[in-house]
Amino acid sequence: MSRSLADIRILLIQIRERADVADHEKHCICVRAGLEDAQIAAVNLVSGSFPDARQVTEVDAIIIGGSGVYSVTQDHPFSAPLTQLVRDTVAAGRPLLGACWGHQFIAKALGGEVITDRERGETGIQPVTLTNAGSIDPLFHGLPAQFDAAMGHNDRVSTLPPGAVELATSARCPNQCFRIADRPVYGTQFHAELSAEQLLERLNHYHEIYDRGGSLDDLRTDPKATPIADGLLRRWLELYVVYG
Repeated sequence: MSRSLADIRILLIQIRERADVADHEKHCICVRAGLEDAQIAAVNLVSGSFPDARQVTEVDAIIIGGSGVYSVTQDHPFSAPLTQLVRDTVAAGRPLLGACWGHQFIAKALGGEVITDRERGETGIQPVTLTNAGSIDPLFHGLPAQFDAAMGHNDRVSTLPPGAVELATSARCPNQCFRIADRPVYGTQFHAELSAEQLLERLNHYHEIYDRGGSLDDLRTDPKATPIADGLLRRWLELYVVYG
């Protein structure tokens, strides 16, 4: 029996050192997913908080967001409990999605490898290409084989965890998207929650880290549209929560 998008509840796990950036991330997810602010319970791990059992069990899906300054390659006070949360969520077959840092963390938590690799880092709006597996995956089936998406990373998933399938790649960086077996668990290196304008707003806070050769100037002068990527969050929720 299908549900309404307005009925669902999301837990957003954030790793943001600034409250304004955390608010921006939540707002962007609301816009792209078609949700109201009250439908998303946000817990920022940097503040020392961690979702309790009730917060985890009472929601329909979990999203792990990005991070401007924290690297998955390093251990943090929240790393161990978040690793266990990811493993428990995957084992239970519950919907889980990681964006950028979240994508990398899910991969590492499940046995993959994440490395810092500035040579393959990406900033701006870049083309993403579906693999053969991606073209037939429910999340991407029927969509164009290549589409533009928002990027901002220096780390990457170098080795996928056991059971993961690469769904998308880019010319510069592999493992742009993966899925864990046949479960509703996805990771996207790109930011499906951000338009070009919103990416510029986000990166203005971290320009020392992510500006590559005037890439932020390129965003200002040529903010490409990202219509396919813009619809992925809502599509994921509709597939695995609303109609799942």
